[in-house]
Amino acid sequence: MQTRTVGTTMPVLEVSLSPGERLVAEGGEVAWLTPGMGMDTSTRFGSGGKGGFMSGLKRVLGGGQLFLTEYSAPPSGGFVAFATQLPGVIRELRIDPADHFMVQSDSYMCSTPDVEISVGLQKKLGAGIFGGTGLVFQKLSGNGTAWVQLSGEIVEYDLQPGQSMLVHPGHLALYRAEMALEFATVKGVKNKLFGDSLMLAQIHGPGHIWLQSMTPQKLAAAIEPYLPEKTTSSTSDT
Repeated sequence: MQTRTVGTTMPVLEVSLSPGERLVAEGGEVAWLTPGMGMDTSTRFGSGGKGGFMSGLKRVLGGGQLFLTEYSAPPSGGFVAFATQLPGVIRELRIDPADHFMVQSDSYMCSTPDVEISVGLQKKLGAGIFGGTGLVFQKLSGNGTAWVQLSGEIVEYDLQPGQSMLVHPGHLALYRAEMALEFATVKGVKNKLFGDSLMLAQIHGPGHIWLQSMTPQKLAAAIEPYLPEKTTSSTSDT
């Protein structure tokens, strides 16, 4: 299996499969692929194909899809390509029993079959964050390789034991699953009334974190003033 990332602002991940190799992604996420590639959509993929419906339900709770599609290469080989949803970067993660990761919902792109995608964290936040919809992280575990898409520019930090960082929840893109995460209310009446967030995520070391400069929520807020206004038509009897 070989990969290459094409493009800059909105990159594309191209995964080349040798005969017999397989790749798993959420249904409907493929951008293009070579002819002859086998496709099998099911709930069972992950954990070596033993996940079944309950694994699919865990993915749904984590903001993912119930069904996954497995791509298998024909005797001549081939490739599958996935495009990012927002401007940003694609990162490859090597996952094994010592390295599990937490990634924001909708960031997972694809993985080898023995990677399991499940709900990792759900947190209901205030109306000032994500429009009140809350924060969901998916957990990537098992043994294999996964590829994730992160939005905007990425800044990485290695937190040492005893170190922590306060982060706006939307900017915390990815972190190692063993790290402790809690949510702290912003202190001060004026901060709560006029600040852009009532809560911050506090993540504790040791471990590695990936912070993203763009969040889908802030992007939506930035373009909202330029969208056509919704109009409703009504008729009245005269």
